[in-house]
Amino acid sequence: MPRAAGADDAIRLNRRMADLGLCSRREADEWIARGWVRVDGRPATVGERVPPAARIEVDPRARGQQQRLVTILINKPIGIVSGQAERGYQSAASIIGAHNHWRGDASRRRFTRAHLMRLAPAGRLDIDSTGLLALTQDGRIARRIIGAESGVDKEYIVRVSWSGVTQNVRAATPPEALQKLRFGLALDGQPLAPAQVEWQNGEQLRFVLHEGKKRQIRRMCELVGLRVEALRRIRIGRVKLGALPLGQWRYLGEGEMF
Repeated sequence: MPRAAGADDAIRLNRRMADLGLCSRREADEWIARGWVRVDGRPATVGERVPPAARIEVDPRARGQQQRLVTILINKPIGIVSGQAERGYQSAASIIGAHNHWRGDASRRRFTRAHLMRLAPAGRLDIDSTGLLALTQDGRIARRIIGAESGVDKEYIVRVSWSGVTQNVRAATPPEALQKLRFGLALDGQPLAPAQVEWQNGEQLRFVLHEGKKRQIRRMCELVGLRVEALRRIRIGRVKLGALPLGQWRYLGEGEMF
């Protein structure tokens, strides 16, 4: 396996390509195997390590393949799981088809079954929640949304109750509960990053999170005495749910970025 002499800081080529935003690690391995990647002028090999200064070149055929990858945005209904089907519940990918492709989709893409191949959720949305869920074939987009260094935030509208109170909940909720939601809570033994939390009206809170622990908002609310009655995600980064109807989907447009 090629290794640059004296390159103690060398890393795997697929990771380096992902760090540069060229592709996902899996795509990198595929491109390398096809002979579409060169390192310092020579053909790359799968699994090799390269120093940070290595010159990486990608064949235009790889770029062409990448341009055909799609990202789908769905307004996920309750009872649908984000990832693989489980416990008899359908996955979000399994309900995507021509029948529920939103007529308001401005992308002008025509749906084909190939768009469902290797389509994976970029993050999750609880089975009991609705709203914006992104599924993508593009590893770069998945990395941007859920990668370890992702700065993409997510926005939610959450209807809550307090000790059985479902109307004018804001008046019944102690002010300190809101302060704890914003900062000071911990889940799974780890402190949570600061969150933006504010009342939208008497019964709904608006959350903006920069992390995505499992059932995070529901668990945060439980810790301060609130109960989540309904939860809807309305934004991922710069991409909004907008007018996309519940249970329908559209393509991410060419000019849209998370």
